[in-house]
Amino acid sequence: MDRDEAGGLHAVTGAFGYSGRYIARRLLDGGKRVITLTNARPSGDPFGGRVASYPLRFDDFEQLRGSLRGVRVLYNTYWVRFDHHRFTHAAAVRNSRSLFAAAVEAGVERVVHVSITNPSPDSTLTYFCGKAEVEQALAESGLSYAVLRPTVLFGAEDILINNIAWMLRRFPVFAIPGDGGYRLQPIYVDDLAALAVSAAEGTQNTIVDAIGPETFTYRGLVQTIGTCIGRSRPLLSLPPAIVYGLGSAMGRILRDVVITRAEIQGLMEELLYVETAPTGTTSLSAWASEHSATLGLEYSSELARRVRRNTA
Repeated sequence: MDRDEAGGLHAVTGAFGYSGRYIARRLLDGGKRVITLTNARPSGDPFGGRVASYPLRFDDFEQLRGSLRGVRVLYNTYWVRFDHHRFTHAAAVRNSRSLFAAAVEAGVERVVHVSITNPSPDSTLTYFCGKAEVEQALAESGLSYAVLRPTVLFGAEDILINNIAWMLRRFPVFAIPGDGGYRLQPIYVDDLAALAVSAAEGTQNTIVDAIGPETFTYRGLVQTIGTCIGRSRPLLSLPPAIVYGLGSAMGRILRDVVITRAEIQGLMEELLYVETAPTGTTSLSAWASEHSATLGLEYSSELARRVRRNTA
């Protein structure tokens, strides 16, 4: 691929992953030249050889800068869901700083960065304060940027919505922390990708809440998924600590992290809800109904995906 060809390249971190795959596909459909920075090795190439792959080597700044040479727009989807002995939020912040520094030196013109709703440097949750630190690092880099702040993503490769459906298919009751009255606004992953591709064409620094057209309480979300897949279950309100304990026990059986204390706290503090107009158009209830035959048939393991990437 000629990196110096007029028009420049579009680089997506993690194009073989989840949201990055949808962004890359939309770019290709729009006639863009796309590369990916990733450590994943998919069993099959979802792009038919149209996306060149380069290692996402945070420990090799020269290689990182070289991989970004000729790139006009960088779409950054890199992050980690929770702290683990293999990866941490603190390390993800450091890595993101290195990525932005490499982008500056490589001459990248614009960055489209995927963040989270309600990031705050004052948050006691490392996910949300870490996301705030990364946003601040991007703002201080001098790069032109657009920050997208999604809530919960849903789509064919989703983990959270899929695993709620998986549990509803297998257990007679579903445990929820507290009364389940806290709100969230899921957005379809391809709607997020459309926002990312559109944001790349601007020049102003912008921050956009990426939220779907439906607002659910957590209780309502679980009920909706159950109705869509034909597995409505009684919902059992329990103290958050007990729900976390049940999730931990299930995680040991599944060899995964089902849910963390921080995720429960973030949900109950309504950090996945904002008072802004929706920017996505696809409703979760319609999508779940359309995919009811397959949603939740198999468990999706976060750790299995992450270990495969790290091993690669």
